[in-house]
Amino acid sequence: MELARPQITILEALAADLRSVFGGRLQSVIAYADPAEDGLHTLALVDRVSVDDLAGCIPFAGGWRRAGLDVPLLLSRDEFIRTLDVFPLEYGGIIADHALVTGADPFNGLAVAEGDLRRALELQAKSHLIHLREGFLETHGNSRAVARLIADSAPGLRTLLVHLERLDPGAADRAGLTADLVREVTAAADSTIVDPTALLSRYVSTIERLWQQVDGWR
Repeated sequence: MELARPQITILEALAADLRSVFGGRLQSVIAYADPAEDGLHTLALVDRVSVDDLAGCIPFAGGWRRAGLDVPLLLSRDEFIRTLDVFPLEYGGIIADHALVTGADPFNGLAVAEGDLRRALELQAKSHLIHLREGFLETHGNSRAVARLIADSAPGLRTLLVHLERLDPGAADRAGLTADLVREVTAAADSTIVDPTALLSRYVSTIERLWQQVDGWR
């Protein structure tokens, strides 16, 4: 992950704030991107996190927000390692693409098990499918509501595609999840769709095929 000079300055200030709270207990600060959201996200690894530590971070939180940062994810390295199987997609993405702000790189020798990735991706694909099906029922067939459902699902679709690319780069194409369909979904909020229900039908069918592919991985 490449950082611009202004981003580095902001992240170094964050690290200084955290160091003032945790002192020598701050081990590493990592910057990473979230495929579903814009902006910079950070992970701070410490030897332990107490409620007093959280209270000590509160005075800095407003400044972090104004600088364009979410509050950092605060974990001990042991917590991170022990939950790799619980959050394999999220943590695997951080390991795969991150920038070290301060401290030693904590991810040397760490990897997410492929089986954990497959199960998590299957859950994500199936959850996306269920969300679209249930969301359609809740629209009562209203065209504007259907278009909004499609548009609101775009961040989740982007996240699904990023994670899918890591495991099987050809899966989206085989399921028919073309670049054109992704553009239609992404643009749903900014354009007048003649027949949003028809688009949703193609979208749901494609995600169903994608889930079936992932479900068949062994």
